[in-house]
Amino acid sequence: MREKSSLDEIRERFDQDVERFSQLDTGQVATIDAPLSLELLAQAAGAMNSEPKIVVDVGCGAGNLSLRLLRELKSAPAFHLIDLSPKMLDRAEQRLREAGATEVHTHCGDFRSEDLPGNCDLILAGAVLHHLRDDTDWERAFSRFHQLLRPGGSIWISDLVSHEIASTDKLMWSRYADYLTSVGGADYQQNVFDYIEKEDSPRSLSYQLKLLIDSGFSQIEVLHKNSCFATFGAVK
Repeated sequence: MREKSSLDEIRERFDQDVERFSQLDTGQVATIDAPLSLELLAQAAGAMNSEPKIVVDVGCGAGNLSLRLLRELKSAPAFHLIDLSPKMLDRAEQRLREAGATEVHTHCGDFRSEDLPGNCDLILAGAVLHHLRDDTDWERAFSRFHQLLRPGGSIWISDLVSHEIASTDKLMWSRYADYLTSVGGADYQQNVFDYIEKEDSPRSLSYQLKLLIDSGFSQIEVLHKNSCFATFGAVK
């Protein structure tokens, strides 16, 4: 297995991709059911709390998740956006303010160590957790989420996932390969798989659900799963 990308390498790549990730249909074309997952995540978060005071968007990118959530809310909360890429943060803040958000704070760095507000109502984590590496990384991240939320607060996650059963894992990655080939041909499929091998370390949905429980979350909900992608949440 090749050495995985460092955080600096990930930041540099996303700094070059702001325009593409500002459009869901281009930025997330490699993600199966991306528009549906975005809609479900935003609607579930809004249904959980339609008037949140504090929302933290982890790995916010160009702001697609927070923008979609804003449509579900009765009032604009204080958005705290965190990302490795300063260029992504600038674009996300710009787009949110243009959409009517009046209080937007940006944090450039790693969410596990950056100074973020406590007693959050909602945490969003879209296509970010697959950048975590070993068990210690994952445990630290989920413990951090639990720490940041107020009692009754919730986290909503959408991400690339692996599978526990070897035959199922092989099947789902084969299905994902077929999807990518249908979108952009064999070269595109290979490029995406090479990128995943270099940059991503996805864990299974069952692993993450157990980790949520072990971290202290009291209620778990799976919203959607298709092939190698899942959308789910939990309440503190």
